[in-house]
Amino acid sequence: MKVQKLIAHWKGDKRYTNIARRAAVLKKSGHDAEAIMATITVEFGEPAQLARLRDTPQPFRVYGEVGADIETHAFEQLKLALRIPVAVQGALMPDAHPGYALPIGGVFAAHRAVAPAMVGVDIGCRMHLTIFEEAPETFMRHRTPLFADLQAVTIFGLGARRSRAADHAILDDDRWGLTSQTQGLRAQAETQLGTSGSGNHFAELVIGERVDIPTTIPNKQTTQPDTAPGHIPHRFCGLLTHSGSRGVGFAIANRYMRLAAQETARHAKVPKMYEWLDLDTESGQEYWEAMELAGAFAQANHEVIHASFARQSRLRPLQVIQNHHNFAWRKGDLVIHRKGATPAEEGRLGVIPGSMGTSSYIVAGCGIPEALESAAHGAGRRSSREVARNSISMRDVRAFLEQQDIIVEGLSVDEAPQAYKDIEHVLRLQVEAGLVQPLARMRPVAVIMAGEADDD
Repeated sequence: MKVQKLIAHWKGDKRYTNIARRAAVLKKSGHDAEAIMATITVEFGEPAQLARLRDTPQPFRVYGEVGADIETHAFEQLKLALRIPVAVQGALMPDAHPGYALPIGGVFAAHRAVAPAMVGVDIGCRMHLTIFEEAPETFMRHRTPLFADLQAVTIFGLGARRSRAADHAILDDDRWGLTSQTQGLRAQAETQLGTSGSGNHFAELVIGERVDIPTTIPNKQTTQPDTAPGHIPHRFCGLLTHSGSRGVGFAIANRYMRLAAQETARHAKVPKMYEWLDLDTESGQEYWEAMELAGAFAQANHEVIHASFARQSRLRPLQVIQNHHNFAWRKGDLVIHRKGATPAEEGRLGVIPGSMGTSSYIVAGCGIPEALESAAHGAGRRSSREVARNSISMRDVRAFLEQQDIIVEGLSVDEAPQAYKDIEHVLRLQVEAGLVQPLARMRPVAVIMAGEADDD
Protein backbone atom coordinates (compact mmCIF):
# COMPACT_ATOMS: atom_id res chain seq x y z
CA MET A 1 0.00 0.00 0.00
CA LYS A 2 1.61 3.28 -1.18
CA VAL A 3 0.48 6.35 0.74
CA GLN A 4 1.08 8.66 -2.28
CA LYS A 5 -1.31 6.60 -4.38
CA LEU A 6 -4.00 6.65 -1.68
CA ILE A 7 -3.98 10.43 -1.39
CA ALA A 8 -3.40 11.21 -5.07
CA HIS A 9 -6.80 12.96 -5.34
CA TRP A 10 -5.57 15.63 -2.89
CA LYS A 11 -2.51 16.44 -5.00
CA GLY A 12 -2.47 20.16 -5.73
CA ASP A 13 -4.16 20.95 -2.42
CA LYS A 14 -2.14 23.55 -0.47
CA ARG A 15 -2.27 21.16 2.51
CA TYR A 16 -0.92 18.20 0.54
CA THR A 17 2.34 17.99 2.57
CA ASN A 18 0.36 17.83 5.81
CA ILE A 19 -2.04 15.30 4.30
CA ALA A 20 0.87 13.10 3.22
CA ARG A 21 2.50 13.37 6.62
CA ARG A 22 -0.77 12.42 8.40
CA ALA A 23 -1.38 9.48 6.06
CA ALA A 24 2.15 8.18 6.69
CA VAL A 25 1.57 8.32 10.48
CA LEU A 26 -1.73 6.42 10.11
CA LYS A 27 -0.07 3.75 7.99
CA LYS A 28 2.77 3.36 10.52
CA SER A 29 0.13 2.97 13.25
CA GLY A 30 -1.31 -0.03 11.42
CA HIS A 31 -4.36 1.51 9.73
CA ASP A 32 -5.45 -0.12 6.48
CA ALA A 33 -6.16 1.79 3.27
CA GLU A 34 -9.86 2.20 3.96
CA ALA A 35 -9.25 3.55 7.48
CA ILE A 36 -6.56 5.97 6.24
CA MET A 37 -8.88 7.35 3.53
CA ALA A 38 -11.74 7.73 6.00
CA THR A 39 -9.59 9.58 8.54
CA ILE A 40 -8.02 11.88 5.95
CA THR A 41 -11.47 12.73 4.55
CA VAL A 42 -12.83 13.57 8.01
CA GLU A 43 -9.83 15.72 8.94
CA PHE A 44 -9.17 17.46 5.61
CA GLY A 45 -12.46 17.12 3.73
CA GLU A 46 -13.24 15.62 0.35
CA PRO A 47 -10.60 16.26 -2.34
CA ALA A 48 -11.48 19.17 -4.63
CA GLN A 49 -12.87 18.27 -8.02
CA LEU A 50 -10.31 19.27 -10.62
CA ALA A 51 -11.46 21.08 -13.74
CA ARG A 52 -10.59 19.23 -16.95
CA LEU A 53 -10.05 20.02 -20.59
CA ARG A 54 -13.20 20.82 -22.53
CA ASP A 55 -14.34 18.18 -24.99
CA THR A 56 -14.16 20.67 -27.86
CA PRO A 57 -12.15 23.88 -28.37
CA GLN A 58 -13.59 27.36 -27.99
CA PRO A 59 -14.27 29.32 -31.24
CA PHE A 60 -11.28 30.09 -33.47
CA ARG A 61 -10.33 31.20 -36.97
CA VAL A 62 -7.42 29.96 -39.08
CA TYR A 63 -5.92 32.22 -41.75
CA GLY A 64 -4.35 29.89 -44.29
CA GLU A 65 -4.74 26.26 -45.28
CA VAL A 66 -3.80 23.67 -42.66
CA GLY A 67 -1.42 21.14 -44.19
CA ALA A 68 -0.30 23.59 -46.88
CA ASP A 69 0.30 27.04 -45.38
CA ILE A 70 0.26 25.85 -41.75
CA GLU A 71 1.69 22.67 -40.23
CA THR A 72 -0.94 20.34 -38.80
CA HIS A 73 0.88 20.18 -35.46
CA ALA A 74 0.56 23.95 -35.02
CA PHE A 75 -3.17 23.68 -35.69
CA GLU A 76 -3.50 20.91 -33.09
CA GLN A 77 -1.59 22.99 -30.53
CA LEU A 78 -4.05 25.87 -30.91
CA LYS A 79 -7.05 23.54 -30.55
CA LEU A 80 -5.57 22.02 -27.39
CA ALA A 81 -4.98 25.47 -25.88
CA LEU A 82 -8.60 26.37 -26.59
CA ARG A 83 -9.83 23.40 -24.57
CA ILE A 84 -8.38 24.58 -21.25
CA PRO A 85 -10.98 25.93 -18.76
CA VAL A 86 -10.05 29.64 -19.05
CA ALA A 87 -9.99 29.72 -22.88
CA VAL A 88 -12.44 32.04 -24.68
CA GLN A 89 -11.33 32.48 -28.32
CA GLY A 90 -8.37 31.90 -30.63
CA ALA A 91 -6.85 32.57 -34.03
CA LEU A 92 -3.99 31.15 -36.08
CA MET A 93 -1.98 33.36 -38.42
CA PRO A 94 -0.63 32.17 -41.82
CA ASP A 95 2.99 32.28 -40.59
CA ALA A 96 2.15 29.75 -37.84
CA HIS A 97 4.43 26.85 -36.97
CA PRO A 98 4.77 24.61 -33.88
CA GLY A 99 6.07 26.10 -30.64
CA TYR A 100 5.84 25.34 -26.93
CA ALA A 101 2.18 25.14 -25.83
CA LEU A 102 0.68 27.84 -28.07
CA PRO A 103 2.13 27.69 -31.61
CA ILE A 104 4.19 30.56 -32.97
CA GLY A 105 1.63 32.63 -34.84
CA GLY A 106 -1.07 31.69 -32.32
CA VAL A 107 -3.45 34.13 -30.66
CA PHE A 108 -5.26 33.05 -27.50
CA ALA A 109 -7.83 34.92 -25.41
CA ALA A 110 -8.43 33.84 -21.80
CA HIS A 111 -10.91 35.03 -19.18
CA ARG A 112 -9.07 37.04 -16.49
CA ALA A 113 -6.07 34.72 -16.65
CA VAL A 114 -2.58 34.82 -18.15
CA ALA A 115 -0.61 31.78 -19.32
CA PRO A 116 3.15 32.51 -19.14
CA ALA A 117 4.09 29.76 -21.61
CA MET A 118 1.64 31.23 -24.14
CA VAL A 119 3.32 34.61 -23.89
CA GLY A 120 6.64 32.84 -24.49
CA VAL A 121 10.11 32.84 -23.00
CA ASP A 122 11.33 35.87 -24.98
CA ILE A 123 8.84 38.28 -23.43
CA GLY A 124 8.34 41.42 -25.47
CA CYS A 125 10.20 40.19 -28.55
CA ARG A 126 9.46 42.98 -31.00
CA MET A 127 10.06 44.89 -34.21
CA HIS A 128 11.52 48.42 -34.24
CA LEU A 129 11.93 50.54 -37.36
CA THR A 130 13.55 53.97 -37.58
CA ILE A 131 13.01 55.84 -40.85
CA PHE A 132 15.71 58.44 -41.58
CA GLU A 133 15.49 61.79 -43.37
CA GLU A 134 18.33 60.98 -45.79
CA ALA A 135 17.55 59.98 -49.38
CA PRO A 136 17.83 56.25 -50.23
CA GLU A 137 20.46 57.06 -52.89
CA THR A 138 22.69 58.73 -50.27
CA PHE A 139 22.09 55.82 -47.90
CA MET A 140 23.14 53.26 -50.52
CA ARG A 141 26.18 55.28 -51.55
CA HIS A 142 27.43 55.04 -47.97
CA ARG A 143 26.17 51.51 -47.28
CA THR A 144 29.57 50.04 -46.36
CA PRO A 145 30.52 52.64 -43.72
CA LEU A 146 26.94 52.67 -42.41
CA PHE A 147 27.09 48.91 -42.00
CA ALA A 148 30.34 49.32 -40.07
CA ASP A 149 28.55 51.85 -37.84
CA LEU A 150 25.79 49.32 -37.18
CA GLN A 151 28.29 46.59 -36.36
CA ALA A 152 29.92 48.93 -33.86
CA VAL A 153 26.78 49.62 -31.82
CA THR A 154 25.30 46.20 -31.04
CA ILE A 155 26.34 42.69 -30.05
CA PHE A 156 24.50 39.51 -31.04
CA GLY A 157 24.23 36.06 -29.56
CA LEU A 158 23.17 33.96 -26.60
CA GLY A 159 24.42 35.60 -23.40
CA ALA A 160 25.84 38.61 -25.28
CA ARG A 161 26.85 41.43 -22.91
CA ARG A 162 28.30 44.90 -23.23
CA SER A 163 31.63 45.74 -21.60
CA ARG A 164 30.32 49.23 -20.85
CA ALA A 165 26.76 49.87 -19.67
CA ALA A 166 24.43 51.86 -21.92
CA ASP A 167 22.41 54.78 -20.60
CA HIS A 168 18.60 54.45 -20.57
CA ALA A 169 15.77 55.37 -18.19
CA ILE A 170 14.69 51.69 -17.99
CA LEU A 171 17.52 51.06 -15.51
CA ASP A 172 15.83 53.43 -13.04
CA ASP A 173 12.38 51.81 -13.39
CA ASP A 174 10.80 51.19 -9.97
CA ARG A 175 9.53 47.79 -11.14
CA TRP A 176 13.00 46.28 -10.72
CA GLY A 177 12.08 46.26 -7.02
CA LEU A 178 8.97 44.14 -7.63
CA THR A 179 10.45 40.85 -6.36
CA SER A 180 13.78 39.46 -5.23
CA GLN A 181 14.11 37.96 -8.73
CA THR A 182 13.64 41.27 -10.57
CA GLN A 183 16.01 42.95 -8.11
CA GLY A 184 18.64 40.37 -9.04
CA LEU A 185 17.94 40.77 -12.78
CA ARG A 186 18.63 44.52 -12.68
CA ALA A 187 22.41 43.92 -12.90
CA GLN A 188 21.99 41.55 -15.86
CA ALA A 189 19.76 44.08 -17.58
CA GLU A 190 22.48 46.71 -17.26
CA THR A 191 25.06 44.52 -19.02
CA GLN A 192 22.66 43.32 -21.74
CA LEU A 193 20.94 46.64 -22.49
CA GLY A 194 21.44 47.42 -26.17
CA THR A 195 22.34 43.85 -27.21
CA SER A 196 20.46 41.40 -29.42
CA GLY A 197 19.68 37.71 -29.09
CA SER A 198 20.45 34.66 -31.17
CA GLY A 199 18.34 32.71 -33.67
CA ASN A 200 16.13 34.89 -35.85
CA HIS A 201 17.01 38.20 -34.19
CA PHE A 202 18.54 40.73 -36.55
CA ALA A 203 19.50 44.32 -37.34
CA GLU A 204 19.26 45.37 -40.96
CA LEU A 205 19.60 48.45 -43.10
CA VAL A 206 16.62 48.78 -45.42
CA ILE A 207 15.44 50.73 -48.44
CA GLY A 208 11.67 51.19 -48.61
CA GLU A 209 8.88 52.52 -50.76
CA ARG A 210 5.22 53.25 -50.20
CA VAL A 211 2.63 50.79 -51.48
CA ASP A 212 0.01 53.11 -52.96
CA ILE A 213 -2.19 50.58 -54.75
CA PRO A 214 -5.65 50.70 -53.11
CA THR A 215 -6.26 47.58 -51.05
CA THR A 216 -9.80 46.24 -50.80
CA ILE A 217 -10.80 44.87 -47.41
CA PRO A 218 -14.25 43.67 -46.26
CA ASN A 219 -16.85 46.46 -46.37
CA LYS A 220 -14.40 49.25 -47.22
CA GLN A 221 -11.71 50.38 -49.60
CA THR A 222 -8.81 52.42 -48.27
CA THR A 223 -5.57 54.02 -49.34
CA GLN A 224 -2.94 55.88 -47.36
CA PRO A 225 -3.56 59.61 -47.91
CA ASP A 226 -0.64 62.02 -47.59
CA THR A 227 -2.39 63.58 -44.58
CA ALA A 228 -2.72 60.28 -42.65
CA PRO A 229 -1.25 60.11 -39.14
CA GLY A 230 2.18 58.51 -39.20
CA HIS A 231 2.58 59.40 -42.87
CA ILE A 232 5.31 57.33 -44.51
CA PRO A 233 7.53 58.87 -47.24
CA HIS A 234 7.14 57.54 -50.76
CA ARG A 235 10.76 56.38 -50.70
CA PHE A 236 12.90 56.06 -47.59
CA CYS A 237 15.82 54.38 -45.84
CA GLY A 238 15.87 52.94 -42.35
CA LEU A 239 17.15 50.63 -39.64
CA LEU A 240 14.96 47.62 -38.76
CA THR A 241 15.69 45.47 -35.70
CA HIS A 242 14.17 42.34 -34.19
CA SER A 243 15.01 41.20 -30.66
CA GLY A 244 13.48 40.80 -27.21
CA SER A 245 14.10 40.97 -23.47
CA ARG A 246 17.22 38.79 -23.44
CA GLY A 247 18.06 36.94 -20.21
CA VAL A 248 15.68 39.10 -18.19
CA GLY A 249 12.57 37.89 -20.00
CA PHE A 250 13.82 34.32 -20.10
CA ALA A 251 14.30 34.20 -16.33
CA ILE A 252 10.92 35.79 -15.61
CA ALA A 253 9.14 33.45 -18.02
CA ASN A 254 10.67 30.33 -16.50
CA ARG A 255 9.91 31.35 -12.93
CA TYR A 256 6.24 32.04 -13.61
CA MET A 257 5.75 29.01 -15.83
CA ARG A 258 6.78 26.92 -12.82
CA LEU A 259 4.47 28.91 -10.55
CA ALA A 260 1.57 28.59 -13.01
CA ALA A 261 2.07 24.82 -13.06
CA GLN A 262 1.89 24.69 -9.25
CA GLU A 263 -1.16 26.93 -8.97
CA THR A 264 -3.11 25.34 -11.82
CA ALA A 265 -2.57 21.86 -10.33
CA ARG A 266 -4.67 22.92 -7.32
CA HIS A 267 -7.83 23.36 -9.35
CA ALA A 268 -7.38 21.87 -12.82
CA LYS A 269 -5.71 19.04 -14.70
CA VAL A 270 -4.25 20.23 -18.01
CA PRO A 271 -1.20 19.27 -20.11
CA LYS A 272 2.19 20.65 -19.13
CA MET A 273 2.82 24.26 -20.26
CA TYR A 274 -0.92 24.95 -20.69
CA GLU A 275 -1.16 26.22 -17.12
CA TRP A 276 -2.19 29.76 -16.16
CA LEU A 277 -2.25 32.35 -13.40
CA ASP A 278 -5.51 33.96 -12.31
CA LEU A 279 -5.22 37.75 -12.60
CA ASP A 280 -7.19 38.14 -9.38
CA THR A 281 -4.40 36.44 -7.42
CA GLU A 282 -1.19 37.95 -6.10
CA SER A 283 0.93 35.70 -8.31
CA GLY A 284 -1.06 36.65 -11.41
CA GLN A 285 -0.70 40.36 -10.71
CA GLU A 286 2.99 39.89 -9.95
CA TYR A 287 3.63 38.11 -13.26
CA TRP A 288 1.75 40.82 -15.13
CA GLU A 289 3.98 43.54 -13.71
CA ALA A 290 7.12 41.47 -14.34
CA MET A 291 5.97 40.77 -17.92
CA GLU A 292 5.42 44.49 -18.53
CA LEU A 293 8.87 45.24 -17.10
CA ALA A 294 10.43 42.70 -19.47
CA GLY A 295 8.50 44.26 -22.36
CA ALA A 296 9.74 47.73 -21.43
CA PHE A 297 13.29 46.38 -21.22
CA ALA A 298 12.93 44.82 -24.68
CA GLN A 299 11.81 48.18 -26.07
CA ALA A 300 14.73 49.88 -24.34
CA ASN A 301 17.17 47.48 -26.03
CA HIS A 302 15.96 48.63 -29.43
CA GLU A 303 15.93 52.30 -28.45
CA VAL A 304 19.56 52.09 -27.31
CA ILE A 305 20.65 50.38 -30.56
CA HIS A 306 18.78 52.87 -32.76
CA ALA A 307 19.94 55.94 -30.84
CA SER A 308 23.54 54.68 -30.86
CA PHE A 309 23.40 54.01 -34.60
CA ALA A 310 21.95 57.46 -35.32
CA ARG A 311 24.76 59.10 -33.32
CA GLN A 312 27.47 56.94 -34.90
CA SER A 313 26.21 57.42 -38.47
CA ARG A 314 24.95 61.00 -38.04
CA LEU A 315 21.71 60.02 -39.77
CA ARG A 316 18.63 62.02 -38.79
CA PRO A 317 15.64 59.98 -37.47
CA LEU A 318 12.31 60.96 -39.02
CA GLN A 319 9.82 58.39 -37.73
CA VAL A 320 9.67 55.28 -35.53
CA ILE A 321 7.28 52.32 -35.96
CA GLN A 322 7.39 49.53 -33.39
CA ASN A 323 5.37 46.63 -32.00
CA HIS A 324 5.63 43.70 -29.58
CA HIS A 325 4.78 40.19 -30.77
CA ASN A 326 5.38 37.97 -27.67
CA PHE A 327 3.15 39.56 -25.08
CA ALA A 328 -0.28 39.68 -23.47
CA TRP A 329 -2.76 42.55 -23.51
CA ARG A 330 -5.92 43.13 -21.46
CA LYS A 331 -9.21 44.09 -23.12
CA GLY A 332 -11.83 44.15 -20.39
CA ASP A 333 -11.99 40.65 -18.92
CA LEU A 334 -10.17 39.19 -21.93
CA VAL A 335 -6.43 38.61 -21.82
CA ILE A 336 -5.15 38.38 -25.40
CA HIS A 337 -1.92 36.42 -25.78
CA ARG A 338 -0.04 37.00 -29.03
CA LYS A 339 2.79 34.51 -29.30
CA GLY A 340 4.51 35.46 -32.51
CA ALA A 341 1.58 37.61 -33.66
CA THR A 342 1.33 41.36 -34.32
CA PRO A 343 -1.28 43.66 -32.75
CA ALA A 344 -3.56 44.81 -35.60
CA GLU A 345 -6.21 47.06 -34.08
CA GLU A 346 -7.79 49.36 -36.68
CA GLY A 347 -5.26 51.92 -37.87
CA ARG A 348 -2.41 50.64 -35.72
CA LEU A 349 0.94 50.55 -37.52
CA GLY A 350 3.22 47.53 -37.27
CA VAL A 351 6.03 45.74 -39.08
CA ILE A 352 5.83 42.24 -40.56
CA PRO A 353 9.34 41.08 -41.59
CA GLY A 354 10.30 38.52 -44.19
CA SER A 355 13.80 37.03 -43.96
CA MET A 356 17.39 38.22 -44.38
CA GLY A 357 16.91 38.03 -48.15
CA THR A 358 13.28 39.05 -48.70
CA SER A 359 11.01 42.04 -48.20
CA SER A 360 9.46 43.27 -44.96
CA TYR A 361 6.26 45.33 -44.75
CA ILE A 362 4.87 48.24 -42.79
CA VAL A 363 1.17 47.53 -42.29
CA ALA A 364 -1.88 49.15 -40.74
CA GLY A 365 -4.23 46.93 -38.76
CA CYS A 366 -7.88 46.57 -39.73
CA GLY A 367 -9.23 45.50 -36.33
CA ILE A 368 -10.89 42.20 -37.30
CA PRO A 369 -12.62 40.73 -34.17
CA GLU A 370 -12.45 37.10 -35.39
CA ALA A 371 -8.65 37.45 -35.55
CA LEU A 372 -8.60 39.06 -32.09
CA GLU A 373 -7.32 42.17 -33.91
CA SER A 374 -4.08 40.41 -34.78
CA ALA A 375 -1.81 39.66 -37.74
CA ALA A 376 1.25 37.54 -38.55
CA HIS A 377 4.60 38.45 -37.00
CA GLY A 378 6.68 37.49 -40.03
CA ALA A 379 6.95 35.06 -42.91
CA GLY A 380 7.15 32.06 -40.56
CA ARG A 381 9.45 29.06 -40.77
CA ARG A 382 8.87 26.36 -43.39
CA SER A 383 10.30 23.71 -41.06
CA SER A 384 12.55 23.23 -38.05
CA ARG A 385 16.10 24.55 -37.82
CA GLU A 386 17.44 21.02 -37.95
CA VAL A 387 15.64 20.34 -41.24
CA ALA A 388 17.02 23.61 -42.64
CA ARG A 389 20.59 22.70 -41.63
CA ASN A 390 20.24 19.31 -43.29
CA SER A 391 18.59 20.49 -46.50
CA ILE A 392 20.05 23.92 -47.36
CA SER A 393 23.63 24.46 -48.47
CA MET A 394 25.64 27.51 -47.41
CA ARG A 395 26.80 27.87 -51.01
CA ASP A 396 23.19 28.30 -52.21
CA VAL A 397 22.47 30.83 -49.48
CA ARG A 398 25.53 32.92 -50.31
CA ALA A 399 24.68 32.82 -54.02
CA PHE A 400 21.11 33.98 -53.35
CA LEU A 401 22.22 36.89 -51.15
CA GLU A 402 24.88 37.95 -53.64
CA GLN A 403 22.29 37.94 -56.42
CA GLN A 404 20.05 40.17 -54.28
CA ASP A 405 23.03 42.46 -53.44
CA ILE A 406 22.63 41.97 -49.67
CA ILE A 407 25.63 42.13 -47.30
CA VAL A 408 25.30 39.75 -44.34
CA GLU A 409 27.30 39.25 -41.16
CA GLY A 410 26.39 36.21 -39.03
CA LEU A 411 25.13 34.02 -41.84
CA SER A 412 23.60 30.66 -40.90
CA VAL A 413 21.64 28.20 -43.02
CA ASP A 414 18.89 27.77 -40.43
CA GLU A 415 18.05 31.47 -40.90
CA ALA A 416 18.46 31.41 -44.69
CA PRO A 417 15.68 32.88 -46.87
CA GLN A 418 15.02 29.31 -48.09
CA ALA A 419 14.12 28.30 -44.49
CA TYR A 420 11.16 30.70 -44.49
CA LYS A 421 7.74 30.83 -46.09
CA ASP A 422 7.04 33.21 -48.96
CA ILE A 423 6.35 36.57 -47.29
CA GLU A 424 4.34 37.73 -50.32
CA HIS A 425 1.96 34.77 -49.97
CA VAL A 426 1.71 35.17 -46.19
CA LEU A 427 0.89 38.87 -46.60
CA ARG A 428 -1.60 38.22 -49.39
CA LEU A 429 -3.55 35.78 -47.20
CA GLN A 430 -3.85 38.48 -44.53
CA VAL A 431 -4.88 41.20 -46.98
CA GLU A 432 -7.53 38.95 -48.50
CA ALA A 433 -8.87 38.19 -45.01
CA GLY A 434 -8.92 41.90 -44.18
CA LEU A 435 -6.46 41.66 -41.28
CA VAL A 436 -4.05 44.36 -42.45
CA GLN A 437 -3.44 46.92 -45.15
CA PRO A 438 0.17 47.08 -46.45
CA LEU A 439 1.53 50.62 -46.47
CA ALA A 440 5.19 50.17 -47.46
CA ARG A 441 7.60 47.50 -48.67
CA MET A 442 11.23 47.39 -47.48
CA ARG A 443 14.15 45.39 -48.86
CA PRO A 444 17.26 44.58 -46.82
CA VAL A 445 20.60 45.85 -48.11
CA ALA A 446 22.83 44.88 -45.13
CA VAL A 447 21.99 42.45 -42.34
CA ILE A 448 23.55 41.39 -39.01
CA MET A 449 22.49 38.18 -37.25
CA ALA A 450 24.02 36.03 -34.51
CA GLY A 451 25.16 33.40 -37.01
CA GLU A 452 26.97 30.19 -36.13
CA ALA A 453 30.40 29.48 -34.67
CA ASP A 454 33.20 29.85 -37.23
CA ASP A 455 30.87 30.88 -40.05
CA ASP A 456 32.48 34.29 -40.75
